[in-house]
Amino acid sequence: VQLVESGGGLVQPGGSLTLSCVASGFTFDGYPMSWARQAPGKEREWVARINYNGADTDYAAVAKGRFTIARDNAKNSVYLQMNNLQVEDSAVYYCVKGRGPYGRQGQGTQVTVSP
Repeated sequence: VQLVESGGGLVQPGGSLTLSCVASGFTFDGYPMSWARQAPGKEREWVARINYNGADTDYAAVAKGRFTIARDNAKNSVYLQMNNLQVEDSAVYYCVKGRGPYGRQGQGTQVTVSP
């Protein structure tokens, strides 16, 4: 199993980022996928999940209305579009195989929201 995240970076409050995750080594369209995040000194936090075919999504309260999870099974990829980012969204974001927040994951991508 390999998961490779990308798309993180530095953004100002109110800005947007789209994270991407490319998966390999397993039957991607047979599994739900999740995004989770972890800030320094804080617990791992589940952010969003999507079912195997993209028809069903679920969000943590902190993500509802601002974040959108999507997947493209033809590209073995899952995405997290994040809008109206706030300082408290700063964390390492992980793509997780399964319902999250823990599981096989990538190396993470850093998101920093700062004025």
